[in-house]
Amino acid sequence: MKSCYPLEIEFEYNQELHSITPVLLQDDNDTILIDCGYPGFINHLQDASARHRMSLHSLTKVIVTHHDIDHIGSLAALHRLYPDISVTAHESEAPYIDGSKKSLRLEQAESTFCSLPEEEKPYANQFIRSLQSVEAAPVHRTVTDGELLPWCGGIRIVATPGHTPGHISLYLPAEKTMIAGDAVVIEDGELNLANPRYTLHMDDAVRSVQRMLEYDICHLICYHGGLFKGNAKKALLRLLRDLQKKEG
Repeated sequence: MKSCYPLEIEFEYNQELHSITPVLLQDDNDTILIDCGYPGFINHLQDASARHRMSLHSLTKVIVTHHDIDHIGSLAALHRLYPDISVTAHESEAPYIDGSKKSLRLEQAESTFCSLPEEEKPYANQFIRSLQSVEAAPVHRTVTDGELLPWCGGIRIVATPGHTPGHISLYLPAEKTMIAGDAVVIEDGELNLANPRYTLHMDDAVRSVQRMLEYDICHLICYHGGLFKGNAKKALLRLLRDLQKKEG
């Protein structure tokens, strides 16, 4: 991967170690960040970029895979810091990013709160407050399934709904690389779907795995888990078969 740089970011939350993997793409004209972490993650992004001898000062564009807090939490702050950057997202995700609609994740958390066991409600309350605190950010360009963006050697938009209805993955034909967002995650070295608790439409999520198999993938980058080590296409096929077996 000559122009694609996974930014591995480790951080502590509730006394546990977590990680996310935004991605930087760069060519002679653009530096593009794909997803940008939780609120307050600018320093994390800067440090992770520096490890690749890159700087956010050259940032020209941000592409958002979907509107969850860990993907857009620092977007408004980034735009304030670098007001000339352009933000791209799927057309159905844009209203949740720019604040014209309430976050679907917030709606989900609020609607299930009363049914939770009492011992889970303090965490749920904390989660709801964190979702409410996310700043809206502008979206300058919306995209749809199949579009080929002419940046960094070409970026194909791949609709992979399920986790959210407008979730997208990004395929880089020149690199044979799929940037999966949360369409799939890596757990203990194996591919899996993102936590079903946070997957809004499970049937769509399974179909999205099948959709990714239509592409010639040599490298697979998951937001949770980073760069998959092994044969990505075989692993996706194995996951799809396992999911189809569960469906019966």
